[in-house]
Amino acid sequence: MVSNFLRAISLTVAVLMLPGCGDSDIDDLVAFVKRVKEQPKGRIEPLPEFRPYESFTYKAAGLRSPFSPEVEVKTVTEQLAAKSNVKPDLNRPKEFLEQFNIESISLVGSIAKFDGKLFALLRDSDGGVHRLDKGNYLGRNHGRVVDVVADKIEIIEIVPNGQGGWIERPRVMQVASGDDSQ
Repeated sequence: MVSNFLRAISLTVAVLMLPGCGDSDIDDLVAFVKRVKEQPKGRIEPLPEFRPYESFTYKAAGLRSPFSPEVEVKTVTEQLAAKSNVKPDLNRPKEFLEQFNIESISLVGSIAKFDGKLFALLRDSDGGVHRLDKGNYLGRNHGRVVDVVADKIEIIEIVPNGQGGWIERPRVMQVASGDDSQ
């Protein structure tokens, strides 16, 4: 009984609201839509023409890197003089960083002790960081650290001269500026 009563009330309310749904007051809306449709259509700009990508083949891979310092070239007489008295000590125990190519080692900074003694911090190709001092060795060419400065180290490598002897080759390793790819 109550349910029939509620149905009757809701039906009565719905019938009384129907006149509010009429379209008596939408003339301004119809006029606005008509005005918008009568306006000229906009023009879409055509897409810009893109030049096709031109690929570049790097052909200087075998040359010296422009970012590494130049190697000093010694005269033939200096090489001959160095040939007689320069040779690596093959009997000394190898240090850890001598197993890496020197190009795969990067200088990441330096650290000083309280007494002012400066050590170089180097990162190997495996990501490990090592502390070096003057006299330590690194690289596969018997490289010996001869000087440690805040942002660089100087190294002397002993390399074969191609005539059965050895020559010293100086090298400078500077702090890598923002390149943490190694």
